[in-house]
Amino acid sequence: MTELLTAIDAAPNQTADQTLADSWLLGFDTETTGVAAGRDAICSASLVLRDPDKGYDGDVVGEWLINPHRPISPAASRVNGFTDEFLQEHGGEPTELLERIASIIASAQRHGIPLLAYNAPFDVDMLEGDLARWGLQSLHDRLDGELIVVDPLVIDREISHRKGKRTLTDTTFYYGVEPHGDFHNATADTTAAVDLIEPITRLYPQTGRLTLGEIMDWQRDAHRRWKDSFNQWLVSKGRSPITGGWFE
Repeated sequence: MTELLTAIDAAPNQTADQTLADSWLLGFDTETTGVAAGRDAICSASLVLRDPDKGYDGDVVGEWLINPHRPISPAASRVNGFTDEFLQEHGGEPTELLERIASIIASAQRHGIPLLAYNAPFDVDMLEGDLARWGLQSLHDRLDGELIVVDPLVIDREISHRKGKRTLTDTTFYYGVEPHGDFHNATADTTAAVDLIEPITRLYPQTGRLTLGEIMDWQRDAHRRWKDSFNQWLVSKGRSPITGGWFE
């Protein structure tokens, strides 16, 4: 925690005019006991601070293994490889570790460093659910304004109209990003998601010119367009449309 906070304090204070292509980023990813925020819990988390001038070699990383005090679902265990016994033996106490994670994210936000996560609402909702469960201050209440988030999934859906799946694995392969470690390891996934920004902004310069002051509304609009199109397809197949927005 100290290393990450020290690095954040040493980073330049970014303004709303900062462009995405040249922005510092704080990557975030979680592994969880299931997919329902508030009911399931985080069992592993990673934060990766990326200096755009140094790239991967300059990353400052924090990773935490957490005892969720809840059983992990069989489906989640198959994906991330964790078991109840392992987490109970090796995981740290959630109140201490969740507070560390939230404090680092809040510090980065105060320096104008956006939080980056692939399918960001999932990870943020899981964190907020765990903070509430343990009586800790929410991310929202730690900040003066809204949480500034960069979501490569939302950006990719808007600019790349390719067919096929858009899992993190598929998307990194499409953009030629080589993983550092195995997928479904929180740190490897976080690094891969952060790595996506360079090829995306290089191939689609209009995304690199987006400023931090406009990127939230841009992503909300992009998500609405994707949702409308996806819902048309769902309805055509006799299926129920999805609801909800992206950090609305």
